[in-house]
Amino acid sequence: MITQGRMQYVYDSDGKRYLDMFGGIVTTSVGHCHPKLVEAATKQLSKLWHTSSIYLYEEVHEFASKLCNQFPEPLNNVFFVNSGSEANDLAMLMARLYTKSFDVVSLRNAYHGCSPYNMSLCGVGNWKHSFPNSFGVHQVTNPDPYRGRFGGAHCRESLVQTTRNCACSAGKCEASDKYIEDVEDLFNTSLPKKIAGMFVESIQGVGGVVQFPKDYLKRAQSLVKARDGLMILDEVQTGFGRTGVNYWGFQSHGIIPDIGRLLDITSIKNRY
Repeated sequence: MITQGRMQYVYDSDGKRYLDMFGGIVTTSVGHCHPKLVEAATKQLSKLWHTSSIYLYEEVHEFASKLCNQFPEPLNNVFFVNSGSEANDLAMLMARLYTKSFDVVSLRNAYHGCSPYNMSLCGVGNWKHSFPNSFGVHQVTNPDPYRGRFGGAHCRESLVQTTRNCACSAGKCEASDKYIEDVEDLFNTSLPKKIAGMFVESIQGVGGVVQFPKDYLKRAQSLVKARDGLMILDEVQTGFGRTGVNYWGFQSHGIIPDIGRLLDITSIKNRY
């Protein structure tokens, strides 16, 4: 039983100290009880606790402005919600309303939350439950160069490669070709001419820190756009500088999504 956290450590009920290598599990990347955050939270609690998002107040405007400054153009809007699952619920709803289409694509092995509405997006068996879901959601083969059907030591869109051999020549990723063929096959056999969109994590988190083959997301986005769909990037475990140089994980793939779930925050192009 954890009773106390301090910076990078947590302590149990017997006083034993642990190094928190999970960063608070999934969504916390700033440690525990950081003095600057404690001070900021205390200051806010003494001023204003909570009000509906229909009202504007100084701090939420300041935060939204600073957050927008971290987006590449043309992303310039934020909408604050209570959780990552709620952000994906909203993203799916907006995609369907905007495109006037219903069908959505996600990846096997993906995790996008556990609300009843977006459990259909989830491709991890431990988080699937036996009740009616998955209406209008179609899943494609997970493009995993390490454990998937295709890929190897020259295939990841990352400086970190696998120890698995592959026959790809320099500058050519056969794994990407194969996985994109699966997306094309799904589009040509199981989907209508127009779709609502596709959900993808920049790097899969709950599914095991899976990085995709070279240009996979860029090519998948082109296929989605050809069907008038929106590309929706789930950044709950890769945003806010977690992956290194880039502030958002999708920037490493050379794409700009239409909607990005950004640590319980949804941003969307200025289309509404």
